[in-house]
Amino acid sequence: MFSVFVNYAHRGASEYFPENTLSAFYAGLQMGANGIETDIHKTKDGVLVLFHDDELDRATNGSGLLTDFTYEELMKLLVHNPDGTRVDRIVTLEDFLKYFSFRDLTFAIELKQDHVEKETIDMLERFGMREKTILTSFNFESIKNAKAYRPDYRVGYLYEPDEKEPVEKLRSIGGEELCPLAELLTMESVKDYHEMGYSVRPWGIYNTDIMTEMCSYGVDGMTVNFPDLLTKHLESTGHQG
Repeated sequence: MFSVFVNYAHRGASEYFPENTLSAFYAGLQMGANGIETDIHKTKDGVLVLFHDDELDRATNGSGLLTDFTYEELMKLLVHNPDGTRVDRIVTLEDFLKYFSFRDLTFAIELKQDHVEKETIDMLERFGMREKTILTSFNFESIKNAKAYRPDYRVGYLYEPDEKEPVEKLRSIGGEELCPLAELLTMESVKDYHEMGYSVRPWGIYNTDIMTEMCSYGVDGMTVNFPDLLTKHLESTGHQG
């Protein structure tokens, strides 16, 4: 488990800024986040970029599968924030690490695409990121492959409500973090997971009510689109994680 509670800016401060862009990440830090969560895809020409969806349509002014585009083609697109008032560009993993790897942060790197584990880890290694990083995925095979390639990297299993054996699966590969949908957790289950030796980081923190409930359960961190509101809550409660 991480020694302090981690307020992860989810794709940066994505409530306000274009998600997974430099502006969103910098804003998240200004709002008090001590962690960044982001997503890995690979372009048609093999460049690792930070992008959540398989398709470009929701977050950009482009359309189609990201994997059908080269990085040069993607650079012509604009990523917009939820209300369309701000725009930015898609960023590569390498450029992201140039600007953020030296900072005192915890990084949750979600593997969104199959077979990018080795390239992602190799890039993280170039920037000395092992101690600061946890690799996560909804695809169990991705974190299994990551652990097989580099057992010294921490991995976390993001799982849906219909997952039957998340603890057993994570245990089978020597994983470190359970990442369930927030509504699946209780104070008792968080305690149980901690006693098993796992850190707990819920997803699906859609509003501040869920956020405050998860804090009261004693989770080890959470990904939020609004890190400013989580910062204010932690400060007002003296929450130490």
